[in-house]
Amino acid sequence: MSAMNIDPFKGNLDTLDEYADRISEVLQCPITIEDSNHRLIAYSTHDERTDQARIATIIGRRVPEKVINNLWKEGTIPALLETDQPVRVKNIDEIGLGDRVAISIWKNDEVLGFIWAIEIDKTLNEEELSLLKQAANAVKNKLLQLQVRKYKKEERFQEFFWRLLTGHIKSHEEIVEKFHDIHITPPSSFSIAIFRFQEDITPEAERQISYILKTMQRLKLVLYTIDCNDLILLISLDSIEKPTEERKQFVESFTKKMKERFGVDQIQASFSSIYSTYKQIEKSYEESLTVLKIKKTFPDETAHILGYQELGIYQLLDVILEKRKLDQFENYSLKKLVDYDERHNSNLVETLEVFLNKDHNINDAAKELNVHTNTLSYRLKRISEIGDIDLRDPNQKMTLYIDIKLMKLKAN
Repeated sequence: MSAMNIDPFKGNLDTLDEYADRISEVLQCPITIEDSNHRLIAYSTHDERTDQARIATIIGRRVPEKVINNLWKEGTIPALLETDQPVRVKNIDEIGLGDRVAISIWKNDEVLGFIWAIEIDKTLNEEELSLLKQAANAVKNKLLQLQVRKYKKEERFQEFFWRLLTGHIKSHEEIVEKFHDIHITPPSSFSIAIFRFQEDITPEAERQISYILKTMQRLKLVLYTIDCNDLILLISLDSIEKPTEERKQFVESFTKKMKERFGVDQIQASFSSIYSTYKQIEKSYEESLTVLKIKKTFPDETAHILGYQELGIYQLLDVILEKRKLDQFENYSLKKLVDYDERHNSNLVETLEVFLNKDHNINDAAKELNVHTNTLSYRLKRISEIGDIDLRDPNQKMTLYIDIKLMKLKAN
């Protein structure tokens, strides 16, 4: 009887490791089974033939990031996310990847995982490729059981994370205990990061986000949750020598991969200061939200800013604004310039702001305003005359700089 007419994967197979061994026996090649985020969940054990990519996957319990990146570039993973048919992968020497065949494990329209068969001494024929399809169908129910357990676990994680973000757990001891209850080692130093998407995050987008987060291996992600169009992360900074640089690279890598792989762009990002006291998680969250608020109000001035500590004077604008309101203070010089602009349809306030933004550098300011330096010098002279301003006085310049920002803040 042909192997096409029987199912060699039926029987008393209780674990995915047993399935991996059975598939390996049937196809006579090493097998690995991964979840949808390329984490190793089973591999055949009785066959010593392998390649460097498989060894690294088994040791690290996940596919190395450089291998995943290459498989995206070569079109392998995009193909696996589109079809339930076997996909043949040619060797890529620079990452230690030998010839192999991969197949996705599907439940309706969702990929649950992958089976990889390494072609060490042979090339799988059509009948064996059909057997690989049978194998993918056979392990589907086992992966579904894992997925249900994973979702229940993630629900516990998210409930705990929201209690931290909203300050509903105040005791350091209780927070540490809760971390251990969900089998997570609490970080000794951490930061909150937020990625703000253009639209609310759909279940499909959430799967894409989860995929990127779990295949990136730069920083350790402790917890994450989603709030409408915000992805909120608790990031461990333990043993990170240059945390600001590493966080910026993390942001750059995440946004780049979301755009390249899933066509999602225009993601705003922010992160808080670095803390070591868990009661500061709520404060960290507020800091990250503040960065996003400031970046929305002052997009040009803060385009390069990601972290709360980089905000400088912008950290204090809300406080200064409240004091200005309490004192009923109005900047006389700025009011004169605003009135003049309104009457003459001019842009003296904008000119002054650019000049101050550029640290009083006439050449840089003229370039930003797209005017000749002589034209800018004339405008600055008019600003001094109309507003009764001494642009050589650092105190006056600092006060004007702050009050221009406050004016824009009030307008939003």
